[in-house]
Amino acid sequence: MRVVIQRVSEASVKVEDQIVGTIQQGLMLLIGIDEQDEFADADWLIQKILNLRIFSDEDNKMNLSVTDIDGQILCISQFTLIADYKKGNRPSFIKAAKPEKAIQLFEYFKLKISQSDLKTESGIFGADMKVSLINDGPVTIIMDSRTKI
Repeated sequence: MRVVIQRVSEASVKVEDQIVGTIQQGLMLLIGIDEQDEFADADWLIQKILNLRIFSDEDNKMNLSVTDIDGQILCISQFTLIADYKKGNRPSFIKAAKPEKAIQLFEYFKLKISQSDLKTESGIFGADMKVSLINDGPVTIIMDSRTKI
């Protein structure tokens, strides 16, 4: 499972010109699900993300987590994060989880994130989405459950 984490001052997602998710200060998460991913991958990433200290404290040091600041979270499914681009110029998405599995893991991810009691919004799995955000910093971090130790 690969997640692009962006610290935002605001973010929203539209489907067919309708806003389906919007947040203020917090994290926007782009979530790619690999065919080999399991619930344990989601659990590991969620704990890392909720405790990731990338918000500024009173000394302007990145020392606070999204939980510490009572931030908000926007989850967006994005299978293109699993692209294989090593051969040729057209990316392959063959390693991305099939929709049946990916939907189940994405819904699980959203549920577990929302259990943190932070406002949690999301896009619509498989929809053509238009995502807007103001990246604060900018701070962008990529996490991959395959690289955990």
